[in-house]
Amino acid sequence: MVKILGLDHLVLRVSDLPRALAFYVDVLGCPIERRQAAIGLVQLRAGSALIDLVPVDSQLGRAGGAAPGREGRNVDHFCLRVEPFDAAEIHAHLAAHGVTAGPVEARYGAEGQGPSIYIEDPDGNVVELKGPPQS
Repeated sequence: MVKILGLDHLVLRVSDLPRALAFYVDVLGCPIERRQAAIGLVQLRAGSALIDLVPVDSQLGRAGGAAPGREGRNVDHFCLRVEPFDAAEIHAHLAAHGVTAGPVEARYGAEGQGPSIYIEDPDGNVVELKGPPQS
């Protein structure tokens, strides 16, 4: 069984980073928490969660395909916080339901660096299952 605690973060592919930052930072009041300029990622604090902005022309953004619009995706993936995070149990549970899960990898989220697994929903939307932060 997978027990969802809540949303960890949401990743939005954006065509105009300054415009997106103006909206999320200036309008909604989400402060910049972290920048990873080398791959093209700006992480904003949204309460207990993060909103990640990925410019479509950055290294990370180009991997997602076309820019947001009629023919392109705007959301890269969303992340659900899971606890307890027993990777073997999660993989077995997903496999029993015909869901192929990726490997466990350490990734940064709203609570810090921790284990996560990527899966896809029936429509091909990527969902990240994220465990607790590692000390």
